[in-house]
Amino acid sequence: MSHSNPLVHFLRHVSFPPDSHLLPTALKSCPALPLARALHAAAVAAGVARDPFVSSSLLHTYLRFGATADARAVFDGTPQKTVVGWSALVAGHAVRGDAEGAWRLLEEMRRGTAGGGGGGAEPNVITWNGLVSGFNRSGRALDAVLALARMHGEGMLRPDSTGVSCALSAIGDLGTEAIAVGEQLHGYAVKSGCRLDACVVTALIDMYGKCGRADEIVRVFNESCHMDVASCNALVAGLSRNVQVSEALRLFREFVARGVELNVVSWTSIVACCVQNGRDLEAVDLFREMQSQGIEPNSVTIPCVLPAFANVAALMHGRSAHCFVLRKGFFHDIYVGSALVDMYAKCGRVRDGRKIFDAMPSRNVVSWNAMIGGYAMHGEAASAVRLFHSMLKCKQKPDMVTFTCVLAACSQAGLTEEGRHYFNEMQKEHGISPRMEHYACMVTLLGRAGKLDEAYDLISEMPFEPDGCIWGSLLGSCRVYRNVDLAEVAAEKLFCLEPQNAGNYVLLSNIYASKKMWEGVNRVREMMKDVGLKKEKGCSWIEIKNKVHVLLAGDDSHPMMAAITEKLKQLNIEMMRLGFAPSTDFVLHDVEEQEKDDILAVHSEKLAVALGLISTSPGTPLQVRRIHFFLKKNSTQGKRHPEGNAGKCEGRTWRSGRDSPLKASLLAWHIEDVGKLFGTEHSLLTSVKFPEEITDEDVQLWIRPSGWAPRGWVLYGLSLLVVVSTLAISGKRVALILLVTLPIVPN
Repeated sequence: MSHSNPLVHFLRHVSFPPDSHLLPTALKSCPALPLARALHAAAVAAGVARDPFVSSSLLHTYLRFGATADARAVFDGTPQKTVVGWSALVAGHAVRGDAEGAWRLLEEMRRGTAGGGGGGAEPNVITWNGLVSGFNRSGRALDAVLALARMHGEGMLRPDSTGVSCALSAIGDLGTEAIAVGEQLHGYAVKSGCRLDACVVTALIDMYGKCGRADEIVRVFNESCHMDVASCNALVAGLSRNVQVSEALRLFREFVARGVELNVVSWTSIVACCVQNGRDLEAVDLFREMQSQGIEPNSVTIPCVLPAFANVAALMHGRSAHCFVLRKGFFHDIYVGSALVDMYAKCGRVRDGRKIFDAMPSRNVVSWNAMIGGYAMHGEAASAVRLFHSMLKCKQKPDMVTFTCVLAACSQAGLTEEGRHYFNEMQKEHGISPRMEHYACMVTLLGRAGKLDEAYDLISEMPFEPDGCIWGSLLGSCRVYRNVDLAEVAAEKLFCLEPQNAGNYVLLSNIYASKKMWEGVNRVREMMKDVGLKKEKGCSWIEIKNKVHVLLAGDDSHPMMAAITEKLKQLNIEMMRLGFAPSTDFVLHDVEEQEKDDILAVHSEKLAVALGLISTSPGTPLQVRRIHFFLKKNSTQGKRHPEGNAGKCEGRTWRSGRDSPLKASLLAWHIEDVGKLFGTEHSLLTSVKFPEEITDEDVQLWIRPSGWAPRGWVLYGLSLLVVVSTLAISGKRVALILLVTLPIVPN
């Protein structure tokens, strides 16, 4: 019992005994069960424990803390047993999930056997509502529905709007199997005249949403015309659950236009709706609009919106959200921290994500999965596996997502035997049965290793029917190894499972094109035409000066397209001069090589990189979503540090052409972080190269100053001092070669 509680302090210093007026007020403010028992003892000592007001307050206080035995003892000692006391006791047992005790009390109430004497009462609507609501709150949805049905079946009382709304909520929790009962209850609400009650309308929308009836959601809303916060929240949640995002956005805009004062729950719901259904740009816009409306995000909003920032490569927005988290003290929320780790990892900042992970005051399986998944995403299999073993040492039990991340990491790095080991360990040591995603990782793992027949055998031995993800993994591997026979088998399965997925047709066409099988390419094209499919254009995002630019493959609508095209031409000429040549094996046209090069030149990733190069100053990191092989080659040409979800950056090996392998910086201080120490977002050091023959213990750096300005030299010297100090502290021997050259400013 806390002595700092004001109530305790007051009661310890009063000079008069508590009476029947003071105790009910004190019990209403009581914060803990031990203090309630102390107040009960004081009431007994003062001789007022049997007072109707005091005993009623004691009864409700004990039920509030779930102490049903204490509550029953108080009730049995009450001389006047009213229907209010009986109803409270019945509801208290129902809230605790004690169905047997609740029904037994209901029968005692009717017989009047409490305390060995009379005092019975006939249950009223409040009694039955307490029973239905209590069962619903304790997760006993079926008991809640049965309680309402029994109330209606006895014919003594008619369920009111409170009972109907509670039962509708319970039916929603039961799912689609109970939809017929829900429709009957809806009919009862119409007949009894309570269908326009705000609580009933909200409950109907919620019930139909959980049962997958999106059409009924909109119909109920249109018939009721209730424009309040509760109905808005139920609408958005129900439509989101049924993937009706456009309809949810339309209705949400209608609420805003009519001036309904929506709360943070409403805005968070619509943001989450967009993120969960791939509408990331709308989610970002809504998050901005939410703040402009004066609604402050809470610790639930931030984890909802951070994935949107990551998915559109809006790193600056993610950093702003991070600052907001620190300012508001949300960092101790485990889900906020996990979402930040995931955001930084998806934006290519794995090290920043690791810093957040290490700083988290507590971690759960979601936190560990986010960090392991971040390493897996960037091909850092060794780091992912080490972290997985650290997770086991910390006694954190892995779940199926953990093993999905570990298997994905092994797949990315080509660790075939290690992947097999963890696949078997998951089943034998952790008792986790493989699910579809685990088999998909294994098929990808085997496929990348060229073991296509073994991958096909694994699919054949699966205990359940493989889905499109499994066959898609096999088809993708067949594309790499140009295995036409297995590709046709996988494609045939995919055409049945996913007839509207144009990507499967395109993959098969790629394989035919790589083998110069133009008849096969034309046949697939005809199949696409017959089904009415069209190849979707590739799309890439790049964030420049806090604005996200979206570029589509072959699209010339961007206002800077002329400059982008010119920059691409310059880069292509430079690449050709250095001996790089685009791979044209998978161009789906039987055309000359130069025409194939022109087709490849309009890929969305290339457009995004070129836009970034001409729109930012030298040394600015480019944050592009969907980085591919072209970007890795060009990263040295524009003197930038490319980052993104698919790119191999931060600690990964890049191959520039067919010869000299280059390693990204392995310094404790990332090259951009040195610049941030002095208040600039740009790198002060434009290149750090590690020759292949130099070991980790003998680090040799070639460092180039970023400019000739006096301030640039001062910062250069300071940053150099930081790097040398960092390496010296870590016990490394450093050989520095300073290359003083004229700065090269890209066009």
